[in-house]
Amino acid sequence: QVQLVESGGGLVQAGGSLRLSCAASGRTLSPYFMGWFRQVPGKEREFVAGISRGSDISYYADSVKGRFTISRDNAKNMVYLQMNSLKSEDTAVYTCAAGPRATMRSNEYKYWGQGTQVTVSS
Repeated sequence: QVQLVESGGGLVQAGGSLRLSCAASGRTLSPYFMGWFRQVPGKEREFVAGISRGSDISYYADSVKGRFTISRDNAKNMVYLQMNSLKSEDTAVYTCAAGPRATMRSNEYKYWGQGTQVTVSS
């Protein structure tokens, strides 16, 4: 079992930045592909970013490309999402997830955190 806990969310003005963290416990994160997702009430969960086990490959939703950066530190069992140039449409609950393969499909991730709220005011 892997337990994931997100932190770093909050209220920020449009154009600002936030850094989300995802801390893992229970098992090492190194065997897993890690992803960040977000969800707005009434809408489906949306893939945001993903990173491979060794950090050599990362990819992003078109809506965040060039603004968000995903990273990981396997030694610390941590995953991060640096979010710059935030827009009001980035407002959502952001959740990290761990899975066995690189995918944007949420149903292929095995472990999920509880999420952290990000609110961007315009």
